[in-house]
Amino acid sequence: MVQSIRRWAPIVAAVLAPVLCLSPAAPSAPKYKVLYRFTGADGAGPYGGVVFDQSGNLFGTTAGGGTTGYGVVFKLNPRGSDTWGETVLHNFDFHEEGAAPTGGVILDGAGNLYGTAPYGGVHDGGDVFELRPSQTGWTETILYSFGAHSNDAYAPSAGLVMDNMGDLYGTGHAVFELMPDSGGWSEKVLHRFCSWSNCRDGDGPFAGLILDASGNLYGTTEDGGGKCGSCGVVFELTPTTGGRWEERVLHAFDDNGKDGVTPGGGALTMDGSGNLYGTTETGGCCGGTVYKLTPNPDGRWKETILHNFKPGTGGSFPVAGVVMDKAGNLYGTTVDGGSASCDCGVVYKLSPGAKGKWTYSVLHRFNNIDGAVPAGNLTLDDKGNLYGGTVLGGTTADGVIFELTP
Repeated sequence: MVQSIRRWAPIVAAVLAPVLCLSPAAPSAPKYKVLYRFTGADGAGPYGGVVFDQSGNLFGTTAGGGTTGYGVVFKLNPRGSDTWGETVLHNFDFHEEGAAPTGGVILDGAGNLYGTAPYGGVHDGGDVFELRPSQTGWTETILYSFGAHSNDAYAPSAGLVMDNMGDLYGTGHAVFELMPDSGGWSEKVLHRFCSWSNCRDGDGPFAGLILDASGNLYGTTEDGGGKCGSCGVVFELTPTTGGRWEERVLHAFDDNGKDGVTPGGGALTMDGSGNLYGTTETGGCCGGTVYKLTPNPDGRWKETILHNFKPGTGGSFPVAGVVMDKAGNLYGTTVDGGSASCDCGVVYKLSPGAKGKWTYSVLHRFNNIDGAVPAGNLTLDDKGNLYGGTVLGGTTADGVIFELTP
C-alpha cells in the first residue's frame, strides 16, 4: 500500500471507496479534533496538507471528488469553537485545467493561491495554476501547461515554493522554475535527473522543494543514487553564473539495513543552523526512518537516524515529512500502524534530549472514523497546534481535515 500512495491519484475514484477497517478503535489523544469530513461531492482525498491565510482560514486540495471527480481546491473557515465550514473554490476538469492535485497550495502576500495538477491539461502533462480572489468568487488561471515539448518538466505531483521575486519552483520529472514576464509565465528546467551515469544524481523527485536564505533549493528523489542504485538521494541545487544551476548530492541512501530507503513525499525541513530533516518510507529497521543531515566544515553532510519505525502500534511508513516547532520538536505522520484494529496511521512527536538522543511518542492513532492514511505534511500555527489531512477515513471514506494540540 505504502509504495503506491502517490500513484493513487489516477484511480482515485476507485481507491477512495470505503475500505480499511470497519470498526473504530477508541481515540488515544483527547486533544485531537476533526475540523471537516469530506463527502465526495465537496472533494475526496486531501493529499497535500493545508495552509493558513492571515485571517485563520485553511486552504488545500483534494485529489478526487468534486463535481467532476477530478479534485478541488477548498477553503475551510472557522464558524465557531467546534465548527468549520467548507467552500469549494475550484473544480478541476482534466482537459484544460488538469486533474488530481496532490501537492496542496501556497499563498502569496496578496492572498492568491498557487498549485499544481499532475494529470490532464492542454498537453496532457499536468499544469501549474493560480487562483485569485474577487468579490464574485475565485478565478483560475493556468500559468503553465506541461508536455508541449520533450524537454518539459511534466507531471508535477508536489506543491510549489515561491522566492522573493515571485518566481515559482517545483518538481515534476525534473526541477523547474516558472518566471512571470510581460507575456505570461515562462518555464526553465533547472535540473533533469538521470543526467549522471547510473542515475547517481537521483531519479523521481516526487517531493516538493525548500529554499534557504541564499536561494539554494533542497529536495529528495525517490529513486536513483550511487550506493544501491535505487534508494533515492537528498540533493541541493545552487544558482551559478550564466543562469545555470549546479546539483550536488548531499546524501545517497543505502539499502544496508541501517540507512533509510525511498525518501518520503513530503518536503524537507531546515532548522536555524542549516540542518535538514526528512523521512524515508522504508528501510532502517523495517518501517522507515526519520533522519537528520548536518553540514560539516569540509562540505560533506553527515546523516543521523533519529528514529526507526517498526510495524505495530507505534506507526510505520512515514510518507509525509516532518515539521519543527519553536522548541525544536519534530512532528510527522505515518500511513500505517497505530490502532491494533485499524492500521490507519499515527501522528508522532520526536523530542530532542541530551547527547543527541531523541524521544519518540505517539500523539494520535487514527481509527478510520476520525481519518485514515495521513499522507501530507503537517502545518503548525503560532500556538503550536498541528493541522493536516487524511486521504481516507471519515464518514464516507473521503478523508478529513484535523487539528491536534500536542
